[in-house]
Amino acid sequence: MMSKQPSKTSFESQLAELESIVEKMEQGDLPLEEALKQFEKGVSLTKNCQSLLENARQRIQVLSQDQQLQDFSVAEDGADYSAE
Repeated sequence: MMSKQPSKTSFESQLAELESIVEKMEQGDLPLEEALKQFEKGVSLTKNCQSLLENARQRIQVLSQDQQLQDFSVAEDGADYSAE
């Protein structure tokens, strides 16, 4: 029995697998049961890829905020020193 959750593989490999599923389904020659299995797998991969992208977006946002705080701190320090 195959697990419903995709393994912890890279975003790129999951995206490639999703593209492969789309190609197979677009050909239109899969039996109904196989098409349903592929569709379910595609939905699962899509959700996982969206989650990975959201996590990356949040990490970028945190890093950007940290950098802005550092830039602000440096500018603030510079302003204090120039005022003396």
